Amino acid sequence: MIPAGEVVDLSRLQFALTALYHFLFVPLTLGLSVMLAIMETVFVMTGREIWRQMVKYWGLLFGINFVLGVATGLTMEFQFGTNWAYYSHYVGDVFGVPLAIEGLMAFFLEATFVGLFFFAWNKLTPVKHMMCTWLLALGTNLSALWILVANGWMQNPVGAFFNYQTMRMEVSSFYEILFNPVAQAKFVHTISAGYVTGAMFVLSISAYFLLRGRNKDFAKRSMTVAVSFGLAASLSVVVLGDESGYVANANQKMKLAVMESMWHTEKAPASLTLFGIPNEKTQTTNYAIDFPYLLGIIATRSFNTPLQGIVELIEDGKVRIKDGMIAYGALKTLQKDPTNVQAKAVFEQHNASLGYGLLLKKYTENVTDATEEQITKAANDLKPKVAPMFFSFRIMVACGIYFILLFATGFYLSLRHTLHTSPWFHRLAFYSLPLPWVAAELGWVVAEYGRQPWAVQGILPTFLGTSAVSSGQVMTSIAGFVIFYSILAVVELFLMAKYIKLGPEATQH
Repeated sequence: MIPAGEVVDLSRLQFALTALYHFLFVPLTLGLSVMLAIMETVFVMTGREIWRQMVKYWGLLFGINFVLGVATGLTMEFQFGTNWAYYSHYVGDVFGVPLAIEGLMAFFLEATFVGLFFFAWNKLTPVKHMMCTWLLALGTNLSALWILVANGWMQNPVGAFFNYQTMRMEVSSFYEILFNPVAQAKFVHTISAGYVTGAMFVLSISAYFLLRGRNKDFAKRSMTVAVSFGLAASLSVVVLGDESGYVANANQKMKLAVMESMWHTEKAPASLTLFGIPNEKTQTTNYAIDFPYLLGIIATRSFNTPLQGIVELIEDGKVRIKDGMIAYGALKTLQKDPTNVQAKAVFEQHNASLGYGLLLKKYTENVTDATEEQITKAANDLKPKVAPMFFSFRIMVACGIYFILLFATGFYLSLRHTLHTSPWFHRLAFYSLPLPWVAAELGWVVAEYGRQPWAVQGILPTFLGTSAVSSGQVMTSIAGFVIFYSILAVVELFLMAKYIKLGPEATQH
């Protein structure tokens, strides 16, 4: 039985809320872990006590964030069993592998060395403690790697095949899964965004100290590290974001077309819309400001390869859906007679489009007898709503450009030895604190909402992946998560505010 639309929407809402909340902690963990390792390396090289104080203070704030990140991450994964049971059954053999490795390798690595980082200051030599800090940073980044390998497979399901005998996806090449170009692009882009977040956090809190006229030597050195690290990271985000656009065009053409509000195929190379107001009804972008040729060059790395528009991609989708109907019919025959050679040959010829055939199950149980109207409805589902994608992407990019300008300005002031004596920059840095989180959250909106209607791109529609639960049960669990996460938010804000106000003196005991 196909789950009711309300159950699907509520399950998506719950996962979106928990994932976005969890990702409030992940970028700061990624960024601060590497910055702590850099600061402690400077301490070991120079032996100056102020650098040790910097490591301990920023490490204290890192620890608060780390604990909250673990708490929210663990509860989020339970939803694969409670709310997305069929998804777990259908693709669990593939999707579960990188998640299991993340737990066995990365999580235990960072959990071990986070303990040594906090409790072994007086038990290890400075060099050994520095090595623990670098291993902690390695663990946090490896954790991101394996999770993004799993997520990258959902965006580009390589290295796996559908076994009609078990009715599940199975691994055919772990090498292809690991070195999936989408996963690699997402990994480097995501950790770079995390580094920007860590740099902005250190910069903003240091600016707060300088605006208050306290801890000047501490804040000055912290800001110097932050602007240098932040500039490199923000430049990396933009460069690696270009790679994400290129790989998206290879296997998620609809995502790219919706993100750019490109309704029809343009003459190559396509222009990039800097700003506009998408109109779903008229299939136009009002007040569009275009940058000629740029999108085509970024997305295709050529001057003569056209980019398909939304309308043309929907028409292509109809062809794939009809192909999927043939695959579905052959699959039903194989379920009754697994030795049917003709059905097996037909299925192998058309199975790449099986997922498109499954889109019809939203409108009919008899997929092979779907009407033209039902095929059209299913094909139109291939397009997410344009406005959320269009504006989310542009706000994210605007933040990225702003970060480059901010950190470049700070780096210039640092070279002029005026970074710590520029109150205007300190105020600007302090008020910029929330922006990396805004950009990171919108990045995930673009990545995940842009994949709809797929739980796994081209393989499993989202509405088929849910558990057999009632809407009341899902609403109850949403209420529980909201209450639990709200308590955690209050705890996080209270502890962060408390130790930021106390300053580095909080570690002097």
